[in-house]
Amino acid sequence: MNEKFVYAPGPTSVRENVRLERARITTNPDVDEEFVEFYKNICDKIGKIIETKNPVYILSGEGILGLEAACASLTEPGDRVLVLDNGIYGRSFKDFVEMYGGEGVYFSCDYNKAIDESKLNEFLSVDHDFKYATIVHCDTPTGVLNDLSKICPLLNEYGILTVVDSVSAMGGEEIRVDDWKIDIALGGSQKAFSAPAGLTMVSISEKAKEAMKNRKTPVIGFYCNLNIWENYYANKWFPYTMPISDIMGLDKAVDNILDEGIQNVLKRHEKIAYATRKAVSEFGLELFLEDGYSNTVTAVKIPENIGAQRLKNHMLSKYNTLIITSLNPYEDIILRIGHMGENAKVDKILYALNIIENGLKDLGFESNGELVNSFIRHLNN
Repeated sequence: MNEKFVYAPGPTSVRENVRLERARITTNPDVDEEFVEFYKNICDKIGKIIETKNPVYILSGEGILGLEAACASLTEPGDRVLVLDNGIYGRSFKDFVEMYGGEGVYFSCDYNKAIDESKLNEFLSVDHDFKYATIVHCDTPTGVLNDLSKICPLLNEYGILTVVDSVSAMGGEEIRVDDWKIDIALGGSQKAFSAPAGLTMVSISEKAKEAMKNRKTPVIGFYCNLNIWENYYANKWFPYTMPISDIMGLDKAVDNILDEGIQNVLKRHEKIAYATRKAVSEFGLELFLEDGYSNTVTAVKIPENIGAQRLKNHMLSKYNTLIITSLNPYEDIILRIGHMGENAKVDKILYALNIIENGLKDLGFESNGELVNSFIRHLNN
């Protein structure tokens, strides 16, 4: 395969020490109790990153597995579920809810803004008969970031459980699971953790566990049933054969975060995201969002006469660099700059911005300055 420079909001670049860890000789995860201890240890380390004492599990499947598993495990026929909808992934949670017999009810907002918790409170004061609510922390197609520190405690006050998709934020944005009353928090290995795709991380509160155990009907299916994890450590037995090489790689990626210091990691993401947004605006481009800017993804509107798809294809063909657009209906409107994890490093973002600048000028864009130089100036402010 032709080796190209890829700068996307996941999967992100994987550091060499993570790749090498996956190449090590492994034991048999089904029968070796040392692996059970290893697995428990990495789960505890992830718990430190997301600030929770709730049990954390690593599931064998890309982040979507966690989203479906949360809905499968909580939803019973007829349950009303509040779906907070201010982005493409936020809206799609309803599909999982209804797949398992629930009734999804939208609270819809503009896709270019974060959820307004005061308007949510007005909505809940009239209708709060919901078993749980789904929230996307960072909705990747637009990069909008929702304030969990206000949304989740508000839902908790109304007795509504919270399921949070933090796949594109966890590890690059602050998340304080216990303080913010998050019942199920979901992350993915391939985003800000910068490990290969294929693993979901999930934390489950006592209230969520009780709701899953006290169902009137059994959970449909096995792989998406989160109840199967509860006694793995006591029994020293996993529900299925664990992908040990992937988990060893994730462990090294988690150590990379902890060695740098989670607060330093968050500050690095914040600094690069801020400089990127300022540089893009000064260059003469428009940000898609009006507020709710994520530190892991910046969504940039590409002028109609150029088109995001045309720009993406041009950068790939001329510069062997893949910087991706968004999802329908924004696939020819938005170019996404995914500064998360290992991609939130100055050398990588400088290269990406240089390619974007050259690509736009190749296609006739008249800028107000130089994208790279503007980024460096704001990075040093």
